[in-house]
Amino acid sequence: MRFGLVAYLALLSMWVLPNHVWKDQLGRVALLSGIIFIMLGFGSDGAPSLVQTRTPPPSVLGLPNIPSSSNGYSYTIMKLGPLQFTRKGLSVASTSACLSFAIFQSASLCLTTTTPEQLASALWWFMVPLKHIGVPVPEIILTLLLSLRFINLVFDEVRNSALAIVARRINWKNLATMETVDSKVGPPSNASA
Repeated sequence: MRFGLVAYLALLSMWVLPNHVWKDQLGRVALLSGIIFIMLGFGSDGAPSLVQTRTPPPSVLGLPNIPSSSNGYSYTIMKLGPLQFTRKGLSVASTSACLSFAIFQSASLCLTTTTPEQLASALWWFMVPLKHIGVPVPEIILTLLLSLRFINLVFDEVRNSALAIVARRINWKNLATMETVDSKVGPPSNASA
């Protein structure tokens, strides 16, 4: 089910978004999900426990030992030094990686294909019942709409500031700490190289 959702979101992104957008975006989200998968796969149940059991072994109690599985079942899937990849780790890792992929990709897909006004209108429709218990729905929707409308301007200004810093060709090694901060934060006329 979860892998089907990931495949559906990936195919939908490929269908709706332009080539240069979805290739970069899916690659980054897949890389992040892959890192989450590996870290949780080895980390959730990977380190063997150092706790000893409080009960004596079955042979001391006179109980027969549990026979090994005849069909090859093994709780440990893979060992890598002191770490082990277990069935529990596989379950946790696949669930978390698929969930993170679905969250990031669906949010990105929603923000790139829907106008801010439509998003605000849809959220307002869902939040109207909360007005009856005192939630300030109009203020929340206005804040969301303003942030969605002007986030592109903020990104453009940050990009322009970064390009201006690069274009100045400032020798950063010769500047003191406060001069460095002033040249990055202050207006361009204050910077001197």
